[in-house]
Amino acid sequence: MSEPTQFPDHSKQLNRVARIKGQLDGVVRMIEEQRYCVDILTQTAAIRAALKSLEALILEKHIDTCVRQALVTDEDAEEKISELLRLYKNA
Repeated sequence: MSEPTQFPDHSKQLNRVARIKGQLDGVVRMIEEQRYCVDILTQTAAIRAALKSLEALILEKHIDTCVRQALVTDEDAEEKISELLRLYKNA
């Protein structure tokens, strides 16, 4: 029987996620208050940047742990490479 898969810990990113959630809540309020379009768009651009930064951190950890382990052990290495290619193509 094989060992259960152990995924990396991303809990350090929870503060970042909470901040992004707060920004989204802020956009909801701005829309409800019928705020100026450019102000809303500025906030949504900040949210996109924050999400991109979060994605980069998680991807970096994924490559450094999951992908590296797969390449070292030759265990599902092709699958990990395919996953990365799918992510890149859908980005």
